[in-house]
Amino acid sequence: MDKEQRYFDYVIVGGGIAAGNAVAGIREADKAGTIGVISADSDRPYERPALSKKLWTDDSFTTDQIFYNVREEHQATLMLETEVTSIDKEAHTVTTDTGDVVKYRKLLLVTGGKPQVIDGPEDDKVFAFRSFEDYTKLRSLSGDHQHVAVVGGSYIGTELAANLALNNTKVTLIYPQNTLGDNRFPEEIAKEYELTYVDHGIEMISKTRAEKYTKEGDKLVLHLDNGNTVEADSIVLGLGVAPVLDLAKDAGLDVDDGVIVDEYLRTSDPDIYSAGDIASYPDPILGRQRIEHVDHARNSGTAVGKIMAGINEPYDHTPYFYSMIFDISWKAIGTLDLSLDLLIDEVDGGKVVYYLKEDKPVGILTWNVEPDLDKVRELIDNPPASSELLKGAIRNQED
Repeated sequence: MDKEQRYFDYVIVGGGIAAGNAVAGIREADKAGTIGVISADSDRPYERPALSKKLWTDDSFTTDQIFYNVREEHQATLMLETEVTSIDKEAHTVTTDTGDVVKYRKLLLVTGGKPQVIDGPEDDKVFAFRSFEDYTKLRSLSGDHQHVAVVGGSYIGTELAANLALNNTKVTLIYPQNTLGDNRFPEEIAKEYELTYVDHGIEMISKTRAEKYTKEGDKLVLHLDNGNTVEADSIVLGLGVAPVLDLAKDAGLDVDDGVIVDEYLRTSDPDIYSAGDIASYPDPILGRQRIEHVDHARNSGTAVGKIMAGINEPYDHTPYFYSMIFDISWKAIGTLDLSLDLLIDEVDGGKVVYYLKEDKPVGILTWNVEPDLDKVRELIDNPPASSELLKGAIRNQED
């Protein structure tokens, strides 16, 4: 017997930050429409960045504070540990791996990214850090002088290496850059960045990639591309993610390195939308972008929810990137391309780096400076006549 078909006014595929904010965005405009969230995760939507940031550094911040109450606050139906396997655009339905068929009026794809991995046997002490379950697992494996090898110089890798070290854990960080961060930061800043890790007792192995890992007794062994090995109690893979695009591709939506959307986050199908990590959208300042960062996930999620529910306002937010490790806080907007001309401005005990193309800033990095981000965006959107006029333009924001 065929299963009874379910119907929701809004179906959201994915359960991350963009999904949680989309539910809230829908409810700003539509208090009664039915919302179904289909997620492969075992937990309801939550603030993923806290898993590598605040939960490690702020004892007053607890795990219950990271979750979106999409059921209680917004009456959304959650279908967890469920994967959508196909979309039928004509029938306005999605089919799940449980065989359920769910009909929608509007569909949102926020499938996020899949972590990159290396070869090795399945082991519960080796994981690509991505989920709340991964956080709880790593927390249990940290402290008490346990040795954790972190592979990769990504946001996740660098933040976890720092915060593990701050929590009584021996850490080895393995990364391909000559100097940590030298793929985005000027040399003088990258050296300061790397030295901070060294000063906190982290073993740094640069210019190296891990090719695979093996299990030897109760230890894990990483095999590096220089022929050396690293033995550890557990391994965290911080190798970045690949956008999950198969569902969109198979549905015949327009896709390049992301799901192509217009300024209303609408795909090539007028009733299907996309946001967050997988969306390739037209940024009003930077041009077409696909951005994997929390500020974009939050803002594009809220925007697309409101749009789906009838508030016809374009997504015009230019997101920023940020990270905090030890006593370093940095934020950035735009393109951090080291092949461009650089202008480094020392202000307020920190630095502002301008990445210049034809004497105009196309990217701005603030290093231990807490700026007015609207001012940063304005300098990219409407730059001064000469780059010399950029000096002193960005300082600590006044309270």
